[in-house]
Amino acid sequence: NRLGYPRFSGDRALVAGFMRNGFSAAEARSRIAVGCNWMSMPGLEYTLNDLVKINLVKVLDVALAESEDPASLERNFEGHFKRAVRAAMDGMDFHLAHQYRNEPELMLNLLSHGPIEKGRDVSHGGAMYYNMAIDGAGLAVVADSFGAIEEHVSRDKDLTFAEIKRAVTDNFSGKDGERVRSLLQASGRYGAGGTCADAWAVKLTALLNREIAGQRTPKGYLTIPGWFTWADTVRFGKTCGASPNGRRAGEPISHGANPLPGFRKDGALTAMAAAVASVQPGYGNTAPWQLEVDLGLADDEESVEKLMSIMDGHFSLGGTLINVNVVDARKILEAHADPSKHPDLIVRVTGFTAYFNSLSPEFRDLVVRRLIRQNP
Repeated sequence: NRLGYPRFSGDRALVAGFMRNGFSAAEARSRIAVGCNWMSMPGLEYTLNDLVKINLVKVLDVALAESEDPASLERNFEGHFKRAVRAAMDGMDFHLAHQYRNEPELMLNLLSHGPIEKGRDVSHGGAMYYNMAIDGAGLAVVADSFGAIEEHVSRDKDLTFAEIKRAVTDNFSGKDGERVRSLLQASGRYGAGGTCADAWAVKLTALLNREIAGQRTPKGYLTIPGWFTWADTVRFGKTCGASPNGRRAGEPISHGANPLPGFRKDGALTAMAAAVASVQPGYGNTAPWQLEVDLGLADDEESVEKLMSIMDGHFSLGGTLINVNVVDARKILEAHADPSKHPDLIVRVTGFTAYFNSLSPEFRDLVVRRLIRQNP
């Protein structure tokens, strides 16, 4: 019907994943997509899904400043990530202890089983289940950064760790900084298939699971891991210095579980589908695939069938959610140059949709870059 914002949930992986937390199949099947990337049992479950993020690019920032070689960087990164998880858990406990005083969940209280019967706010003991999601943000930037260091320092030995650290600290300024940046940007990317960065993306997911999946906050609330960035792609990027994948200081971080735009020259959707499937945490929260599709595809039945097969394949590999942005590339480019030309143009920014001309120039640029680089 040419609407620009369909989405598809991978029920098989989501149900199996949620059951790993100790819930029955019936309970897991009752969970439905509610927000940008999250699931909930309607009327029964209180969550902080889609709200709690750990900016892995900032964690890398801090770890790199303290490190003298690849081994110490990995060790420091893991240590700071663990501290970030503990801080997030403490914040969740504080929120749940005080939210009912600060801002009672009036609508949820009316729509949920328990708050009225118990006389308690849904955020403060009124709900039947409490499952708190913690999302990692910046996966592709960090995976590509670790992959680039492994390629150039450990494998090819055409750069030293000190050279990379100096160039990153100086935001790739000067002739030598640009040389280093050029080498780092030419490294194999997460999503390209068989690269060091691909292996690091899986390794980072294992770390995410180890510290979050099945763990509980100090006050006993279950935590569930996911990969999702939401609108923080821009905001988080502004707080970070340059990264060892060639990203400059202040630039946006990567979107959700997606590889970075331009992760391989052909932009193969099959490669992207496999990459995002490989980093699914697998505990009932999602790591969405943001898929940009040109509207011209709708006129080619064979292409539509191929796209459907790729999406089916992604879910068969364990994918959990596909957020699709079906847009006219020509209109997008015209509206980017002059938003007033297409005031009714709707795009999927991330998990949510918006009128294109209502977005800030930075967010419009993100949508354009994703679309053009995924559809070369």
